[in-house]
Amino acid sequence: MFQDITIEELLVKRSNGEIAAIDVRSPSEYRSASIPGSLNIPLFDDVERAEVGTLYTQTGVEAAKERGLHIASAKLPEFVRQFKEIEGPKAVFCWRGGMRSRTTATVLDLMGIRVYRLNGGFRAYRKWVVAQLENFELNAQAYVLGGNTGSGKTAALQKLQAEGYPVVDLESMAGHRGSVFGGIGVEARNQKTFDALLLERLIEVADSPYILLEAESKRIGRIEVPAFLMNKKEEGVQIRVGLPMEERVRHILEDYRPEEHAEACMTSFLRIKAYIHQPIAAEIHRLMESGEYADAVRMMLESYYDPKYDYFADGLDQESVREIRAATVEEAVQQIKDILAAEGAAERS
Repeated sequence: MFQDITIEELLVKRSNGEIAAIDVRSPSEYRSASIPGSLNIPLFDDVERAEVGTLYTQTGVEAAKERGLHIASAKLPEFVRQFKEIEGPKAVFCWRGGMRSRTTATVLDLMGIRVYRLNGGFRAYRKWVVAQLENFELNAQAYVLGGNTGSGKTAALQKLQAEGYPVVDLESMAGHRGSVFGGIGVEARNQKTFDALLLERLIEVADSPYILLEAESKRIGRIEVPAFLMNKKEEGVQIRVGLPMEERVRHILEDYRPEEHAEACMTSFLRIKAYIHQPIAAEIHRLMESGEYADAVRMMLESYYDPKYDYFADGLDQESVREIRAATVEEAVQQIKDILAAEGAAERS
């Protein structure tokens, strides 16, 4: 007989590489939000789930069970085969630890496949994440990367994280770059997914004496950053990254690929056009229509984004600011390492 497993037990086993978490909900449920790193082997597809759900609401539990059994029975050989391909113990979950995960666990157990069922399902996991974030104690010192738009802050953080530094990359977790253009070419995540990814990373870096993050606002695309992390950011050491204009323009063109996303870029520009001096705005509009994106980006930086950042930077406590002037992101990364070393942060990690 299969065993139930708690969220805490599952996460410990997963961190030790002892178990695979498998979401048996429908593909759309899985895409919406799941436990980070889990696999999706759905018992029902989206259409089948809707059919069973309608029967449950309109006819009753027994009718829904009978239809669900009929649908599942025809799919069992392929369903079981997918589980057999995954080595080692497995934990399955559905929305609330109900019919789908119970049916899956029972069938797999009968086939001799060792399996656990997550107690309470994804709903319990989501409640656990929310409770953990509401009571999270972050004792680490924050080093906050700021700087003008296009200064390679995200790229620098990603390089540092790849080298093992305790980076909390909020933009990657949100699936958004934070500005009015921030959703272009990326898939924005919802709050549930962001919260799960954030908590997972905070637990990973919990023992570090410092963390590195970007100077984000409270809202990034569709998500909201928890208050405790915003407070930590505002109290942190500010590292202001400065790159040459040409390098900034190059980074923006590489990140946003306006030739591939011309319509989305124009739509985003039109949202800020009224806030730019009109002769300049008209010229930017013309440049974008003619595909002269490098010049358009440069003018947007000089006339809109740089003045906005300068206004924000004037409000910072200058004693907490560390200035970086670099020719490339690689040089900026090395200077960030030097700052951490000089202040003793790296030695304490």
